[in-house]
Amino acid sequence: MLLNWTVMILYNYFSAMFVGPGYVPLGWTPEKSQDCMYLQYCKVCQSYKAPRSHHCRKCNRCVMKMDHHCPWINNCCGYQNHASFTLFLLLAPLGCIHASFIFIMTMYTQLYNRISFGWSSVKIDMSAAKRDPRPIIPFGLSAFAASLFALGLALGTTIAVGMLFIIQMKVILTNKTSIESWIEEKAKDRIQYYQTGETFIFPYDTGSKWKNFRQVFTWSGIPEGDGLDWPVRDGCHQYSLTIEQLKQKADKRVRSVRYRAIEDYSGVCCPVTKGVKTFFTTPCTEEPRIALSKGDLILATRGLKHWMYGEKILISDADGGIRERGWFPRKCVEKYQYDSETDQPVDGEKKSK
Repeated sequence: MLLNWTVMILYNYFSAMFVGPGYVPLGWTPEKSQDCMYLQYCKVCQSYKAPRSHHCRKCNRCVMKMDHHCPWINNCCGYQNHASFTLFLLLAPLGCIHASFIFIMTMYTQLYNRISFGWSSVKIDMSAAKRDPRPIIPFGLSAFAASLFALGLALGTTIAVGMLFIIQMKVILTNKTSIESWIEEKAKDRIQYYQTGETFIFPYDTGSKWKNFRQVFTWSGIPEGDGLDWPVRDGCHQYSLTIEQLKQKADKRVRSVRYRAIEDYSGVCCPVTKGVKTFFTTPCTEEPRIALSKGDLILATRGLKHWMYGEKILISDADGGIRERGWFPRKCVEKYQYDSETDQPVDGEKKSK
């Protein structure tokens, strides 16, 4: 049984790793040219982002139905490998539970055979068992320590990977990836902030958990669809989610604040020279840091108490300019006052941090 667990776990693990999530073809455009207005354009892939696809910085490609980039498989979890990845998350805890049972019973039986009860004491002799025949594999103190350590690893893996399995099953049954859940939350915040009276309905949830499940898990092992076109629920548009993404992107540009760098920053994760608080409160995220030179302009979109996230403007053309995105210390920048019509600094006005 342990060999069966091992084979099934490794098969799904390597399938998720090498099959991959599926990538949007380079240079892809929708069949109808007028539909391009509903989609975002990826400058890296030189193609439009298909519905439910997102660009992964680590894979350097637009991933179909991207959920997240998993460092354990060194690949993204998406359209093609979602089933294999979820089965791996299911089989690994089951195998660890079986292994834990074996470790517990081994330690129990071996210790029971080595315990001697006296009138006032209990002694454990790890040198040999009381009963014959002796075990084929000697069980001494080192074997007990190794079994106890392995039991801890097995239980820890069961809890950690089991929680990930529960999260992925929620994603599958609601047909809503982690990124799409975040988009839906931002849609509610946008509607509430502007009081537009809109009602955002997530388009890809079929309303049936079984139908959502069958989109990922099939008898053939190949998920339904082609990863580019997706069935939507009644009353929703094929590009309902991408239209919402465009609205959020426009709102992000409107609500962003322009800053100017007043100190150099090398882009290290935990800068020592920017203060103790900045050093210990570095954002716990895989998002990159951006190096700053004095005088650089940055469009900040969000921030923490001692850190900010934004896009560094490398070219003065705000529409077609290339931008570098990441975190930087709040201590290194100050607000940049400028005239929105001329895009020039306001003379005589004091800049505030």
